[in-house]
Amino acid sequence: MFVKINVPAEVHYIIEKLEASGFEAYIVGGCVRDSLRGEVPEDWDICTSALPEQTVTLFAGENVAETGLKHGTVTVVLDHKPYEVTTFRSDGVYTDCRHPDSVIFLTDISGDLSRRDFTINAMAFNPKTGLVDFFGGAEDLKNGILRCVGDPDKRFREDALRILRAMRFASVYGMSIEGNTAKAMDCNRKLLSKISAERIAGELNKMIVGAGVRRVFEEHAPVIMEIIPELIPTAGFEQNTPYHCYDVYTHTLVSIEMAAKDLVVRLAMLFHDIAKPGCYSQKDGITHFFGHPKIGADITGKILARLKYDNDTKRAIRTLLLYHDTEILPVSKNIKRWLNRIGEKRLRQLIEVKRADAMAQSEQYRQGKLDNLSGVSELIDEIIEQQQCFSLQGLAITGKEIIEAGVPQGPQVGRMLKSLVNMVIDEKVENRKEELMNIVFQMKQ
Repeated sequence: MFVKINVPAEVHYIIEKLEASGFEAYIVGGCVRDSLRGEVPEDWDICTSALPEQTVTLFAGENVAETGLKHGTVTVVLDHKPYEVTTFRSDGVYTDCRHPDSVIFLTDISGDLSRRDFTINAMAFNPKTGLVDFFGGAEDLKNGILRCVGDPDKRFREDALRILRAMRFASVYGMSIEGNTAKAMDCNRKLLSKISAERIAGELNKMIVGAGVRRVFEEHAPVIMEIIPELIPTAGFEQNTPYHCYDVYTHTLVSIEMAAKDLVVRLAMLFHDIAKPGCYSQKDGITHFFGHPKIGADITGKILARLKYDNDTKRAIRTLLLYHDTEILPVSKNIKRWLNRIGEKRLRQLIEVKRADAMAQSEQYRQGKLDNLSGVSELIDEIIEQQQCFSLQGLAITGKEIIEAGVPQGPQVGRMLKSLVNMVIDEKVENRKEELMNIVFQMKQ
């Protein structure tokens, strides 16, 4: 099949140089897939019949890194951009369910493409000869079908991370996973225990910001619960309150779908009600989930630590979970206190968390909550645009000026600054230097 792909000049150069020496060469994998989807690929990978040593010799005049000779990969750097050039190969046994123990170099591209994970990633392209597509990847891409190359059970036993990659592609590209592929994912999900936490988190991060995340998490809930077993009690757990129309897991998925594609916000939505089943109680016929924000934040902290998330992400999500169920009044003083407590960025994320949460609740109570949040957002905008003071950074005097006024350097200065900020927030005093200094002199006495 001939299709047009705009191949960069540097890639043309690499392919033509290989072909001039009698070797075959193609762009392959994700760059072909993305090009057919109308996207500009971030990376361009080349496969060739040249052995890695031959590639190194051929590009001796360029900046060449022997990054993966064992697996046939050489990186050619042109104009400060790396291009991986890999020899056609077939893979040996995967004893660790992640990497082949050995590879066999081939002279024909068909064997190389047959070892790849999904049909949409098993296409190659040459500017002169066109598209190479032995497994119907272009048709699957057109129809939105994600299908393994060959036996899906074998593909997932070779590399269990492919299970999560399948979910990621389905979520990000809005694809449906073909039946046999989906069945093999479920059958082999226990193999995910052999995959590093960092790799799991990386795929989770990508799939959770995809437009199709709700459907993927619904259809493949057993896989998600394999990597996050703490979610198991939420499945089918009815909330039995007039404010909720879904069980906890479905509510969670709807809230993720409704949230902005902000990784921290969407991860917060995944975990925001994780403690509800364990906090369920009834009093006078009314359902309660007392303490679920704090308990959920503690549970989530352990999950994120297990998945090796960085400390900044863990802190951000903990803050959002702790306050996701706390009412925020659209009153200027109140908003300034929130800004002082968690900062503008986190407060805006918290508003988004609360908005997504409301969108996944009963319609009869939704609009009132959304109107309240709109009022809060407008006040945040007003406070920021007018540069109103809500923190030490916005205070009209500094600690240095307080010391120069005769206050001894030490804890007292910090206490004074904090008191002054609180007085400004409470509108007991204007944020003007003269007025603030007068109060400092009064405090000294």
